[in-house]
Amino acid sequence: MAAMLSVPLAPASADTPTPVAPRPLTPTAAGQLASTLAGDLKDDMAGAYYDAEGRKLVVNVLSETSAEKVRQAGAEPRMVEHSLAQLEAVRKDLTAKSVPGTARAVDHRLNKVVVTADSTVGEEALAGLRKQVAERDDMAVLRQAEGEFTPLALGGDAIWRGDGARCSLGFNVVRNGMPYFLTAGHCARLFDRWSATRSGRSIGITVASEFPRDDHALVRYTTRTDHRSRVNLYNGSSHAITRAADPIVGQQVRRSGSTTKVHEGEVTAVNVSVTYPQGRVDGLIQTDVCAEPGDSGGPLFSGATGHGLTSGGRGDCSRGGETFYQPLTEALRDHGARIG
Repeated sequence: MAAMLSVPLAPASADTPTPVAPRPLTPTAAGQLASTLAGDLKDDMAGAYYDAEGRKLVVNVLSETSAEKVRQAGAEPRMVEHSLAQLEAVRKDLTAKSVPGTARAVDHRLNKVVVTADSTVGEEALAGLRKQVAERDDMAVLRQAEGEFTPLALGGDAIWRGDGARCSLGFNVVRNGMPYFLTAGHCARLFDRWSATRSGRSIGITVASEFPRDDHALVRYTTRTDHRSRVNLYNGSSHAITRAADPIVGQQVRRSGSTTKVHEGEVTAVNVSVTYPQGRVDGLIQTDVCAEPGDSGGPLFSGATGHGLTSGGRGDCSRGGETFYQPLTEALRDHGARIG
C-alpha cells in the first residue's frame, strides 16, 4: 500500500496579488474608470465596454500584466489580439476610401473594425468593400444593413424652419451669459431662423453650424422663450440635464425627438465615421435606438447627463434601426458653451 504524504499548505506569498472581483459600477463610474485605465495602460489597452447586465466594466488588454492591473482596479480584463491603435489605423484607412451609404466603427466586443453598407450601396461598390476588408488581415468585417443612412432632416421640442421643415431642439446652453440652444448642423444648413410652431414667430437665429465633417449648430434665442436645461419626455413631464459627458459602449441611453418621442437602447460604438449622401461625418456615437425624420438634433441622454445630438441613421421605430449622434462634449467645446 502506497504511503500517503502529508504536505503542509504554505501561505500565499506576500507578493501575490489578492484576486479582485469586478465591482458593480454605474455607467458613469465605468466611463470614468475606463478613462483612468486608458491613461495607466496606454497602448496595452484595446478598448472597453460596459456590461449592463453584470454592471461591470470589461477592458480589452494585450498582456497579462495589464490584465492584472485591470483586475486590481475592479474591472474585468479580456485578452484580445489587436491593439486599439491598429484598429483605428484600419478604420481611418477605410474611411479615406469610403462611399456614400457606409459607416465604419471599431467594435470593442469583436476587436475588429465593422464596415456597414446600407441598401443603397451597389454591387460594384460592395465588391470593392469586400476586397478592402479582406486585405485587413482579419481586423475588419463587412456588414450589410437594410435601409439608407441619411441625416434625419425633417426632434426634444419641435423647432421649425421658415420653409416648413422640422427638426428638434437638442440642449439649452449658455455662452457668455446669453441663452442659446444646440441642434444638428444639417438642420441649419439651409435656413438660419427658427420658430417653436409652424409658420410662427422667430425664437432664434443660427450663429454657427458645421456639416458635414461634424453635425452641430448653435442657435441664439431672440425672444424670452423658456430655456431651462431640461428634456421633454412627452408624458407630461421633463427631465433635468446638468452635465455633458461621452458615453461608453454598452451603456443604456434614451433619445427624445418630436416625431417619435422618447426611445431607449444601447451605445454600440463610439468614434464612428458615417458617409451620408451629403458628405462624411466623423467622431459619431452609434446606438441601436430608433429614430425617424423630424427627430434630427434631438438629445441623447442618460440620467442627468447629456451625450449627443441626433444626426442620422437608418430604419424606423416600427421595424427598428440604428442611429448616430454628434457628441455633445465636442459641440460645447467648439462653440465655447456650457449646459445651462
